[in-house]
Amino acid sequence: MSASTPASLHPEVDIRRAEPGDLPGILEVLKAALGETPLLRRSPDLWRWKHVDNPFGPSLVLVAVAGERVVGVRALMRWELVGPSGARLRCLRAVDTATHPEFTRRGIFRKLTTAAVEEAGAQGFDLIFNTPNAKSGPGYLSMGWRPVGRIGVLARPRLIGASHPGSGLARVDEYLPDVSPVDPALEDRPPRGWRTPRTIAYQRWRFLQHPTARYGMVQRNDATAIVRANLRSGRPELVLSDLLGRADPAPVRAIARRHRARYLAGWFSPGSPERRAAIRAGLVPLPVTTLRLVARPLRADLEVGDLSRWDLATSDLELL
Repeated sequence: MSASTPASLHPEVDIRRAEPGDLPGILEVLKAALGETPLLRRSPDLWRWKHVDNPFGPSLVLVAVAGERVVGVRALMRWELVGPSGARLRCLRAVDTATHPEFTRRGIFRKLTTAAVEEAGAQGFDLIFNTPNAKSGPGYLSMGWRPVGRIGVLARPRLIGASHPGSGLARVDEYLPDVSPVDPALEDRPPRGWRTPRTIAYQRWRFLQHPTARYGMVQRNDATAIVRANLRSGRPELVLSDLLGRADPAPVRAIARRHRARYLAGWFSPGSPERRAAIRAGLVPLPVTTLRLVARPLRADLEVGDLSRWDLATSDLELL
Protein backbone atom coordinates (compact mmCIF):
# COMPACT_ATOMS: atom_id res chain seq x y z
CA MET A 1 0.00 0.00 0.00
CA SER A 2 1.57 3.29 -1.01
CA ALA A 3 1.21 6.76 0.45
CA SER A 4 -0.82 7.72 -2.62
CA THR A 5 -3.47 5.03 -2.12
CA PRO A 6 -6.91 6.71 -1.73
CA ALA A 7 -8.14 6.73 1.86
CA SER A 8 -11.34 4.98 0.76
CA LEU A 9 -9.29 1.87 -0.05
CA HIS A 10 -7.75 1.67 3.42
CA PRO A 11 -9.30 -0.84 5.83
CA GLU A 12 -11.21 0.44 8.83
CA VAL A 13 -9.08 1.56 11.77
CA ASP A 14 -9.88 0.34 15.29
CA ILE A 15 -8.47 1.63 18.61
CA ARG A 16 -7.55 -0.82 21.37
CA ARG A 17 -5.05 -1.38 24.16
CA ALA A 18 -1.65 -2.57 23.01
CA GLU A 19 -0.68 -6.21 23.46
CA PRO A 20 2.86 -7.65 23.78
CA GLY A 21 2.70 -8.99 20.23
CA ASP A 22 2.14 -5.46 18.88
CA LEU A 23 5.67 -4.30 19.69
CA PRO A 24 7.26 -4.95 16.25
CA GLY A 25 4.44 -3.04 14.58
CA ILE A 26 4.66 -0.21 17.12
CA LEU A 27 8.39 0.20 16.52
CA GLU A 28 7.82 0.16 12.76
CA VAL A 29 5.31 3.01 13.08
CA LEU A 30 7.63 5.05 15.32
CA LYS A 31 10.56 4.61 12.93
CA ALA A 32 8.50 5.48 9.87
CA ALA A 33 6.85 8.53 11.43
CA LEU A 34 9.48 9.93 13.81
CA GLY A 35 12.81 8.56 12.62
CA GLU A 36 15.75 7.84 14.91
CA THR A 37 18.81 9.53 16.40
CA PRO A 38 21.99 7.98 17.83
CA LEU A 39 20.52 8.30 21.34
CA LEU A 40 16.98 7.29 20.41
CA ARG A 41 17.06 4.07 18.44
CA ARG A 42 13.54 2.69 18.27
CA SER A 43 14.62 -0.59 19.78
CA PRO A 44 12.87 -3.14 22.02
CA ASP A 45 15.40 -2.25 24.76
CA LEU A 46 14.47 1.44 24.69
CA TRP A 47 10.76 0.61 24.65
CA ARG A 48 11.17 -1.72 27.62
CA TRP A 49 13.17 0.92 29.55
CA LYS A 50 10.51 3.56 28.94
CA HIS A 51 7.29 1.63 29.15
CA VAL A 52 7.94 -1.49 31.24
CA ASP A 53 10.86 -0.85 33.63
CA ASN A 54 9.77 2.68 34.59
CA PRO A 55 9.74 2.82 38.44
CA PHE A 56 6.39 4.64 38.37
CA GLY A 57 4.82 1.65 36.65
CA PRO A 58 4.01 0.35 33.16
CA SER A 59 2.74 2.75 30.54
CA LEU A 60 -0.76 3.14 29.20
CA VAL A 61 -0.40 2.23 25.51
CA LEU A 62 -3.12 2.31 22.86
CA VAL A 63 -2.75 1.31 19.23
CA ALA A 64 -4.68 1.96 16.05
CA VAL A 65 -4.96 -1.17 13.92
CA ALA A 66 -6.10 -1.67 10.33
CA GLY A 67 -6.81 -5.33 9.89
CA GLU A 68 -3.82 -7.01 11.56
CA ARG A 69 -1.48 -4.05 11.04
CA VAL A 70 -0.53 -1.49 13.68
CA VAL A 71 -0.85 1.92 12.01
CA GLY A 72 -0.80 4.26 15.02
CA VAL A 73 0.40 4.35 18.61
CA ARG A 74 -0.30 6.52 21.67
CA ALA A 75 1.95 5.79 24.66
CA LEU A 76 1.60 7.52 28.01
CA MET A 77 4.29 6.88 30.63
CA ARG A 78 3.23 6.68 34.24
CA TRP A 79 4.77 9.50 36.25
CA GLU A 80 4.49 11.12 39.64
CA LEU A 81 4.85 14.71 40.78
CA VAL A 82 5.10 15.92 44.36
CA GLY A 83 4.36 19.47 45.53
CA PRO A 84 5.74 21.65 48.35
CA SER A 85 2.93 20.55 50.69
CA GLY A 86 3.66 16.87 50.08
CA ALA A 87 0.63 16.43 47.82
CA ARG A 88 1.21 13.93 45.04
CA LEU A 89 -0.19 13.76 41.55
CA ARG A 90 -0.64 10.51 39.65
CA CYS A 91 0.38 11.56 36.17
CA LEU A 92 0.83 10.30 32.67
CA ARG A 93 3.43 11.67 30.31
CA ALA A 94 2.72 11.57 26.58
CA VAL A 95 5.95 10.53 24.87
CA ASP A 96 5.54 8.20 21.87
CA THR A 97 2.73 9.25 19.57
CA ALA A 98 2.78 8.48 15.86
CA THR A 99 0.68 7.60 12.87
CA HIS A 100 2.21 5.65 10.01
CA PRO A 101 2.74 8.00 7.01
CA GLU A 102 0.48 5.81 4.88
CA PHE A 103 -2.44 6.45 7.26
CA THR A 104 -2.27 10.17 7.90
CA ARG A 105 -5.28 12.49 7.53
CA ARG A 106 -7.66 9.91 8.97
CA GLY A 107 -8.02 11.42 12.44
CA ILE A 108 -5.99 8.65 14.08
CA PHE A 109 -4.06 11.04 16.36
CA ARG A 110 -7.28 12.53 17.72
CA LYS A 111 -8.99 9.14 18.11
CA LEU A 112 -6.03 7.69 20.00
CA THR A 113 -5.68 10.75 22.21
CA THR A 114 -9.39 10.94 23.03
CA ALA A 115 -9.43 7.25 23.94
CA ALA A 116 -6.30 7.67 26.07
CA VAL A 117 -7.79 10.59 28.01
CA GLU A 118 -10.94 8.58 28.70
CA GLU A 119 -8.91 5.59 29.85
CA ALA A 120 -6.68 7.75 32.05
CA GLY A 121 -9.68 9.37 33.70
CA ALA A 122 -11.28 5.98 34.32
CA GLN A 123 -8.07 4.77 36.00
CA GLY A 124 -8.00 7.75 38.37
CA PHE A 125 -5.02 9.67 37.04
CA ASP A 126 -4.81 13.38 37.91
CA LEU A 127 -2.85 14.89 35.04
CA ILE A 128 -1.27 14.31 31.63
CA PHE A 129 1.67 16.47 30.59
CA ASN A 130 4.09 16.57 27.68
CA THR A 131 6.18 18.77 25.39
CA PRO A 132 4.63 18.51 21.89
CA ASN A 133 6.35 19.76 18.78
CA ALA A 134 5.12 22.74 16.78
CA LYS A 135 3.10 20.51 14.45
CA SER A 136 1.14 18.63 17.11
CA GLY A 137 0.88 21.44 19.68
CA PRO A 138 -2.28 23.09 18.27
CA GLY A 139 -4.00 19.69 18.19
CA TYR A 140 -3.39 19.19 21.89
CA LEU A 141 -4.69 22.64 22.77
CA SER A 142 -7.86 21.96 20.78
CA MET A 143 -8.42 18.84 22.91
CA GLY A 144 -8.23 20.55 26.29
CA TRP A 145 -4.51 20.74 26.98
CA ARG A 146 -3.40 23.98 28.61
CA PRO A 147 -0.14 25.81 27.97
CA VAL A 148 2.22 25.85 30.96
CA GLY A 149 5.21 27.69 29.52
CA ARG A 150 8.15 27.80 27.18
CA ILE A 151 11.29 25.87 27.99
CA GLY A 152 14.47 27.66 26.96
CA VAL A 153 18.14 26.80 27.38
CA LEU A 154 21.10 27.86 29.50
CA ALA A 155 24.38 27.51 27.63
CA ARG A 156 28.09 28.22 27.89
CA PRO A 157 30.08 27.73 24.67
CA ARG A 158 33.65 26.54 24.59
CA LEU A 159 35.43 28.82 22.17
CA ILE A 160 38.75 26.95 21.99
CA GLY A 161 39.85 23.36 22.37
CA ALA A 162 36.54 21.74 21.44
CA SER A 163 36.62 18.15 20.21
CA HIS A 164 35.63 17.24 16.67
CA PRO A 165 34.44 13.63 16.77
CA GLY A 166 33.35 11.74 13.71
CA SER A 167 29.93 10.24 13.30
CA GLY A 168 28.59 7.99 16.02
CA LEU A 169 27.45 8.22 19.60
CA ALA A 170 29.48 10.46 21.89
CA ARG A 171 30.45 9.33 25.39
CA VAL A 172 30.67 11.51 28.47
CA ASP A 173 34.29 10.55 29.11
CA GLU A 174 35.29 11.74 25.63
CA TYR A 175 34.50 15.29 26.67
CA LEU A 176 35.01 15.31 30.44
CA PRO A 177 38.11 13.49 31.74
CA ASP A 178 37.24 13.40 35.47
CA VAL A 179 33.63 12.25 35.22
CA SER A 180 32.56 9.49 37.65
CA PRO A 181 29.77 6.92 37.38
CA VAL A 182 26.46 8.16 38.77
CA ASP A 183 25.75 7.10 42.36
CA PRO A 184 22.02 6.31 42.48
CA ALA A 185 21.65 7.48 46.10
CA LEU A 186 22.00 11.23 45.75
CA GLU A 187 19.87 13.30 48.09
CA ASP A 188 17.22 15.55 46.59
CA ARG A 189 15.97 18.80 48.10
CA PRO A 190 12.31 19.51 49.00
CA PRO A 191 10.19 20.56 46.00
CA ARG A 192 9.46 24.21 45.28
CA GLY A 193 6.69 23.33 42.84
CA TRP A 194 5.48 20.19 41.07
CA ARG A 195 8.63 18.06 41.01
CA THR A 196 9.58 14.51 40.03
CA PRO A 197 10.56 12.69 43.25
CA ARG A 198 14.20 11.69 42.75
CA THR A 199 14.11 8.45 44.70
CA ILE A 200 16.92 5.90 44.57
CA ALA A 201 14.82 3.74 42.25
CA TYR A 202 14.19 6.72 39.97
CA GLN A 203 17.86 7.76 39.88
CA ARG A 204 18.97 4.21 39.11
CA TRP A 205 16.47 3.91 36.26
CA ARG A 206 16.95 7.42 34.94
CA PHE A 207 20.75 7.70 34.97
CA LEU A 208 22.12 4.14 35.02
CA GLN A 209 19.75 1.96 33.03
CA HIS A 210 19.07 3.92 29.84
CA PRO A 211 19.97 1.61 26.92
CA THR A 212 22.01 4.17 24.96
CA ALA A 213 22.56 7.39 26.92
CA ARG A 214 25.55 7.37 29.27
CA TYR A 215 25.54 9.68 32.26
CA GLY A 216 28.37 10.73 34.56
CA MET A 217 28.70 12.94 37.60
CA VAL A 218 31.10 15.55 38.97
CA GLN A 219 31.01 16.36 42.71
CA ARG A 220 32.25 19.45 44.53
CA ASN A 221 31.19 21.00 47.89
CA ASP A 222 28.43 18.43 48.51
CA ALA A 223 26.91 19.31 45.12
CA THR A 224 26.59 16.82 42.28
CA ALA A 225 26.22 17.73 38.62
CA ILE A 226 24.95 14.96 36.32
CA VAL A 227 25.94 15.24 32.67
CA ARG A 228 25.74 13.33 29.42
CA ALA A 229 27.30 13.82 26.02
CA ASN A 230 25.22 14.36 22.92
CA LEU A 231 25.51 15.19 19.25
CA ARG A 232 23.14 17.90 18.04
CA SER A 233 23.16 18.76 14.32
CA GLY A 234 26.60 17.19 14.11
CA ARG A 235 28.00 19.34 16.94
CA PRO A 236 29.14 17.78 20.23
CA GLU A 237 27.47 19.14 23.32
CA LEU A 238 27.62 18.28 27.00
CA VAL A 239 24.19 18.32 28.63
CA LEU A 240 23.81 19.37 32.27
CA SER A 241 20.97 17.00 33.10
CA ASP A 242 20.58 17.64 36.81
CA LEU A 243 22.17 19.25 39.86
CA LEU A 244 21.54 17.40 43.11
CA GLY A 245 22.56 17.94 46.73
CA ARG A 246 23.71 21.48 47.49
CA ALA A 247 22.84 23.98 44.77
CA ASP A 248 26.46 25.04 44.44
CA PRO A 249 28.06 26.24 41.19
CA ALA A 250 31.38 24.47 41.96
CA PRO A 251 30.78 21.20 40.04
CA VAL A 252 29.31 23.10 37.09
CA ARG A 253 32.34 25.41 37.04
CA ALA A 254 34.61 22.35 37.10
CA ILE A 255 32.75 20.91 34.11
CA ALA A 256 32.83 24.22 32.25
CA ARG A 257 36.61 24.46 32.69
CA ARG A 258 37.44 20.91 31.69
CA HIS A 259 34.93 19.72 29.09
CA ARG A 260 35.94 19.45 25.45
CA ALA A 261 32.54 19.64 23.76
CA ARG A 262 31.42 22.68 21.77
CA TYR A 263 29.22 23.90 24.60
CA LEU A 264 27.65 23.01 27.95
CA ALA A 265 23.86 23.33 28.01
CA GLY A 266 20.96 22.64 30.36
CA TRP A 267 17.79 24.07 31.84
CA PHE A 268 16.25 24.55 35.29
CA SER A 269 12.98 26.18 36.32
CA PRO A 270 13.07 29.97 36.80
CA GLY A 271 13.71 30.88 40.42
CA SER A 272 15.19 27.49 41.33
CA PRO A 273 18.48 27.27 43.25
CA GLU A 274 19.88 25.05 40.48
CA ARG A 275 19.23 27.72 37.88
CA ARG A 276 20.99 30.31 40.02
CA ALA A 277 23.95 27.96 40.48
CA ALA A 278 24.18 27.27 36.74
CA ILE A 279 24.14 31.00 35.96
CA ARG A 280 26.80 31.67 38.61
CA ALA A 281 28.90 29.01 36.87
CA GLY A 282 28.73 30.94 33.60
CA LEU A 283 25.75 29.48 31.76
CA VAL A 284 23.71 32.19 30.06
CA PRO A 285 19.94 32.13 29.33
CA LEU A 286 19.52 32.24 25.55
CA PRO A 287 16.52 33.94 23.89
CA VAL A 288 15.26 30.73 22.29
CA THR A 289 12.41 28.31 22.92
CA THR A 290 13.38 24.65 22.68
CA LEU A 291 10.20 23.05 24.06
CA ARG A 292 6.69 24.01 25.12
CA LEU A 293 5.24 22.35 28.20
CA VAL A 294 1.51 21.65 28.11
CA ALA A 295 -0.75 19.80 30.54
CA ARG A 296 -4.21 18.23 30.57
CA PRO A 297 -5.82 18.13 34.04
CA LEU A 298 -8.12 15.16 34.59
CA ARG A 299 -9.70 16.64 37.72
CA ALA A 300 -11.95 19.68 37.67
CA ASP A 301 -10.25 21.17 40.77
CA LEU A 302 -6.69 20.87 39.46
CA GLU A 303 -4.99 24.01 38.11
CA VAL A 304 -1.81 23.42 36.13
CA GLY A 305 -0.63 27.03 36.46
CA ASP A 306 2.43 28.34 34.68
CA LEU A 307 6.12 27.41 34.99
CA SER A 308 6.34 29.17 38.38
CA ARG A 309 4.34 26.25 39.81
CA TRP A 310 6.62 23.59 38.33
CA ASP A 311 10.07 22.55 39.58
CA LEU A 312 11.89 20.97 36.65
CA ALA A 313 15.37 20.22 35.36
CA THR A 314 16.74 19.05 32.04
CA SER A 315 16.46 15.45 33.25
CA ASP A 316 12.68 15.83 33.52
CA LEU A 317 12.42 16.75 29.85
CA GLU A 318 15.17 15.00 27.86
CA LEU A 319 15.32 11.62 26.12
CA LEU A 320 11.75 10.62 26.83
